[in-house]
Amino acid sequence: MAQLTIKNGRVIDPATGLDKKTDVVLEGGKVVKVGRVSKPEGAVFNASGCIVSPGLIDPHVHLREPGQEEKETIATGAASAINGGFTSICCMPNTTPALDDETGIEFVHKQAARANQCHVFAIGAATKNRAGEELAEIGLMARSGAVGFSDDGSPVVSAGVMVKVLKYVAATGKCFMQHCEEPSLTRGAVMNAGVTATKLGLTGWPGVAEELMIQRDVMLNETIGCRYHAQHVTTAGGVEIIKRARKAGQSISGEVSPHHLLLTEEACTDYDTNAKMNPPLRTKKDVAGLLKGVKDGVITVLATDHAPHTSEEKENEFANAPFGIIGLDCALALYAKALIDGGVIDWPRMIEMMTVAPAELCGLECKGTLDPESDADADVTVIDPEEEWVIDVNAFKSKSRNCPFDGWSVKGRAVATIVSGRVKLNRDKDRLTR
Repeated sequence: MAQLTIKNGRVIDPATGLDKKTDVVLEGGKVVKVGRVSKPEGAVFNASGCIVSPGLIDPHVHLREPGQEEKETIATGAASAINGGFTSICCMPNTTPALDDETGIEFVHKQAARANQCHVFAIGAATKNRAGEELAEIGLMARSGAVGFSDDGSPVVSAGVMVKVLKYVAATGKCFMQHCEEPSLTRGAVMNAGVTATKLGLTGWPGVAEELMIQRDVMLNETIGCRYHAQHVTTAGGVEIIKRARKAGQSISGEVSPHHLLLTEEACTDYDTNAKMNPPLRTKKDVAGLLKGVKDGVITVLATDHAPHTSEEKENEFANAPFGIIGLDCALALYAKALIDGGVIDWPRMIEMMTVAPAELCGLECKGTLDPESDADADVTVIDPEEEWVIDVNAFKSKSRNCPFDGWSVKGRAVATIVSGRVKLNRDKDRLTR
């Protein structure tokens, strides 16, 4: 594979603590040098004015294939990821059929190879058909390349089953990702419980339903020690539970998504189904709690929870429309708006939460860093932190358009996405010379 030198960028590699203006050389699918190059060989990408980062990683996306290809496919989801600057994504198992055996895991990897876009890793279901009753083939899926386990879209409700899940997942060394919801408190619920839901005549979803599940799992896992990850945390109380568990020495992490950082329950006021999420948009107090959790290092991972749905489905009345929005195409700018522009964290910390942290969570070897000594893969995202643009869902690469941020003015964008040393996205052709 030909050599590619990325010159004159601000290279930020949180895994090694690097943050300086220098060059990055890629060859043979690997990072071979980070340092000044006077006479580059092969192609040159001029990254002047840009941040050069390890390839961004999203550990929580829904690609819908197999079974719901009208919403998204592995190929279109991977293209959406490339468009947003992501070089690796991890897809959830709530497909039809569920990814609950080695055949399903292998299917994802084969489809991803055919798509030839970004790297796609599979999260295996923890229970058969995600029904929460009988353990799935956790060991076999781990050997087939599953990088984690989850029944996402549904929690593991039974405490007895959950204990088994934690023990079996712990034996693989992988992480368990919990959809944190106590379902007896959320039946029929469609948005956050509170005054707004009452005014709209909609059934409310209390924040304690999330917090109860996290607290239960923390208690169950205390003597098991499985690597545990709380998905799409939405409440200030949830952050506090994770904080206490981490302080007590538990191996627990949490993630937040762009919509829960930028929107509140008020976005549902006009019955806009693009604001219908699972878990739901919360209050200003909860948003403040999430931002504080990020600032304090309690929340360590950023994940989109990219959830495509057809326009026909989202055009249903609010109570009957499906939960979820898409986010891969625009997440980077939205994170920057919430966290950088808001003064919560800086670019190195945000890149850490989108590279090395998810790589460690999912055990993605040789990813999340640019360190040649770590045998780093040649996955790179080049970001213009000052580029101003307007989100246009019709320009997304995803099959779906269910996004509440359409028309938002934002700043910060991936100008190039490089996967295994190959330039998959280049928004400015003048930057690349061969």
